Amino acid sequence: MGKKKVLVCYGVDIDAVAGWLGSYGGEDSTSDISRGRFIILFHRANTTEYRQQKTKTGATPDAGIWAGTIGTRRLLALFDKYNIKASWFIPGHTLETFPEECAAVRDAGHELGLHGYSHENPADMTADQQRDVLDKTWKLLTDFCGGRPPRGSVAPWWETSREGTELLLSYGIEYDHSMSHHDCQAYWLRTGDEWTKIDYTKKAEEWMKPLVRGTPTGLVEIPGSWYIDDLPPMMFIKNSANSHGWVNPRDVEDIWKDHFDYFYREYDEFIFPMTIHPDVSGRPHVLLMHERIIEHINKHEGVEWVTMGEMSDYFKSKNTVPEGALMPASREEVVKKYEEWKKTQA
Repeated sequence: MGKKKVLVCYGVDIDAVAGWLGSYGGEDSTSDISRGRFIILFHRANTTEYRQQKTKTGATPDAGIWAGTIGTRRLLALFDKYNIKASWFIPGHTLETFPEECAAVRDAGHELGLHGYSHENPADMTADQQRDVLDKTWKLLTDFCGGRPPRGSVAPWWETSREGTELLLSYGIEYDHSMSHHDCQAYWLRTGDEWTKIDYTKKAEEWMKPLVRGTPTGLVEIPGSWYIDDLPPMMFIKNSANSHGWVNPRDVEDIWKDHFDYFYREYDEFIFPMTIHPDVSGRPHVLLMHERIIEHINKHEGVEWVTMGEMSDYFKSKNTVPEGALMPASREEVVKKYEEWKKTQA
């Protein structure tokens, strides 16, 4: 085995209320919406978390409401403790509903990316609806970051559409974190794959056809994995048949560590993106799991904690774009697009 180079990243989806509106089936439940708001809680000024937050940011409660998100603040503290810069994917609904929280993430130097508006399922939307959501959220996030366009995107619920990739390319998105062609290597994303669904009303020969690969793109895919995602095993969702919520985090920890250890044994170079949510990983028992995982990973030589943008940059530095690939709009094009839109808002 050669010299190790291991790029590790946390991808944080701040679904908050948006998750319940778009994916979790809680849009009519004040209780579930309250869970999505895990953030706006009344706190006495003498709590430890309040004192720590006030010391770090100068924030004070407005009419007794602590201006901050508990789950996200705890993750920010975790990353600060271990000197980690993460990639945070923020629905537009979260950005507009909890601007102070999102500002704390931005101001801590983390990367910010796209994650729909209300955690909508792209596969259920028309092309026009998808374009409208992307246009609004792209402008919101670019404006929020002082004119710096987002580089990455995560499809809500990791559901993608046939039009989605080309829409991302038109807005200059450089990488995506929604697909799973691999589990520890980045790759160039394809668009337009076609397959034949089974239709039992027809002859079998009608569906016995192989997958047809689509067109390569210059969009880097940072693969996602449901097995390295905190939400399925550790978040209770009433409307989900396979919902858990009380899985021992030490069991999840073993799965994640086993993934990492296998990759480390079998590959000289690999990436290890972990997907988490403040709703889940902001809980005390899961935070302690992350501390143990981080410390386990840090015992290995060649480990670097990076953002997904940095993972994408490294992949592009080592790999040539496939011939005939559909390319993202240039940085200059998308900045010009933003500046032209901004003039109309004056």
